[in-house]
Amino acid sequence: MDKYVLALDQGTTSSRAVLVNRLGEIVGQAQQEFTQYFPQPGWVEHDAMEIWQSQQAVIARLLQDHSVAKDQLVALGITNQRETTIVWDRATGRPIHPAIVWQDRRTAGYCDNLRAQGHGAMIQEKTGLVLDAYFSGTKLKWVLDHVDGARQRAEDGELAFGTVDTWLMWNLSNGAIHATDVTNASRTLLFNIHTLEWDNDLLALLDISKALLPQVKSCSESYGTCRIDEVEGLEITGVAGDQQAALFGQLCTEPGMVKNTYGTGCFIMANTGETAIASKNNLLTTIGWQLNGKTTYAMEGSVFIAGAIVQWLRDGLGIISDSADVEALAAEVESNEGVYLVPALAGLGAPHWDQYARGTIIGLTRGSTKAHIARAALESIAYQTYDVVKAMEADSGIQLKELKVDGGATANKLLMRFQADILNMDVKKPQFAETTVLGAAYFAGLAVGFWEDLEALKTQFKIAESYHPTMEAARRKALVHTWHEAVERAKNWEPKA
Repeated sequence: MDKYVLALDQGTTSSRAVLVNRLGEIVGQAQQEFTQYFPQPGWVEHDAMEIWQSQQAVIARLLQDHSVAKDQLVALGITNQRETTIVWDRATGRPIHPAIVWQDRRTAGYCDNLRAQGHGAMIQEKTGLVLDAYFSGTKLKWVLDHVDGARQRAEDGELAFGTVDTWLMWNLSNGAIHATDVTNASRTLLFNIHTLEWDNDLLALLDISKALLPQVKSCSESYGTCRIDEVEGLEITGVAGDQQAALFGQLCTEPGMVKNTYGTGCFIMANTGETAIASKNNLLTTIGWQLNGKTTYAMEGSVFIAGAIVQWLRDGLGIISDSADVEALAAEVESNEGVYLVPALAGLGAPHWDQYARGTIIGLTRGSTKAHIARAALESIAYQTYDVVKAMEADSGIQLKELKVDGGATANKLLMRFQADILNMDVKKPQFAETTVLGAAYFAGLAVGFWEDLEALKTQFKIAESYHPTMEAARRKALVHTWHEAVERAKNWEPKA
C-alpha cells in the first residue's frame, strides 16, 4: 500500500488536511472555512473550538474520500497561522476567551506605552521582533488582564497558552501534548531567539507566568502521538509556523534564498543561515527552523493585507462574487490609470510598521471603474512585496536575483507578471504552489526517514512557471514613486489611543 505524510495547514480563514506521497506530491486534500469575528473596529477573533472542529472534520473527510487507512500514514506535520493567541482551561480543554488573531490591533496603545518607556530596543534585541500588536505576547497579557481570575489561575497552573499549533496538538493528543516549535515560539515576544528559551525578562515585563507556556521543541522530531479516533497512534513529528514552513517547502535552504507566500497576508522571508542579522530597515529577525540540532535564522517582512484585499473586494464592496474573478475584472483595463489602493485595513506592516495607517483608495476620477479598483488592489500586493524586498537588499547588502513564490494568489498570472515587472527580477513558481503545507510534510517525513535527507527532496523539486520582467525602467520608477506617495497619505490616519 502507498504510504503518506498527513499534513495539517491551519490558516487564518480555513483549515486543510493534505496527503503527501514519497515523491513530494500532494495527492489529496480537504479544506473547510471557518468564521471570522470582528467585535470592534481593529479587533479580529476566532472561535478556537471551531478551529479544532474544522481541522478534525477535514482530517476525517480526507481519509474517507481517498480511502486511506491509518496504517498508511507514516507521520503527521502541522503548519499554522502564527501569533494567534489561545488560552484554555487545562482541566476542561475549553478556551477562556475567543482566540485573538494575529491581525488584531487591540493592544496597539499598550505597545506604544512600552515603546515610550524605552523597552522597544531590549525586546527587539532578544526576540528579533518589532514591538507591535501583531505578536502574541501583548495579546496574551490582554486576556490575562480582561478575563476575571485569569492571571491567578495562570499562576496556579490551571491555564495553558498556545499558538494554533499548540492548540491543535493539545486536542489531537487529548491533552497529553503541550508543546510548540522554535518558529512559533519566536513570534510570541516572549522567546529569546539567541538562547532559544522563554525569556524571564520579557515574561516579567508583560506579567506572564511561565506556568502557562508550552515546551519548545525543534521543527522535526517526535512531539508525541495522536489520541483521536481518526488518527489514533499517529506520531506528530513536524511543526513550523506557516511562513517558515513555506521557506522550507520552497527548499530555500541556502543563505540569500528568498520566498514570498501570498495568503491572507504577504510574507517575504530570506534565509540568513546560522546568523541572526539585525535589521536596520524595520524587518524582523526570526528563526527559520531548527533541524538536526542546527538553527537556521531568517529575515522576514510581513505584509498584513494581501489576499485579504481580494476578499474585501468580494465581501466588503461586492464587486466580485468569487475571489478568482478578480483577475478577469482587473484585466478589463490596461493600467491602473492613476488609481492606487493602499490596503492598510489592519495598519501597515514591514517596512513601515504604522499601526495607525488605514486603507486608502486614491487617484479616482470620473472615469474610474470597479476594474481600476480591482487592478489597484492586485498591484498593491506587488508593491508591498517590492518595499520588503528592497529593505532586505539594503540589510543584507546583496542584490537578490529571483523570488520564489507560493500561495493561492500565484494562480493569478496578471499579478505574477506585474510582480516580476515591478521587482525587475524573475519570479518562479514551483510545481506545487502550496509549499506551506509541503514544508510541514517535509519536516515530519524527515524525522521518520520517509525522506532520507534534504538532497532527496531537492531532486524532486520542480519549477512550473517563471515570469521574466519586461517593463521599461522609467515606467517602473514612476509607478513605484506614485505608490510611495499614496502610502504616505495612508499613514498615521487613525487617532492614537
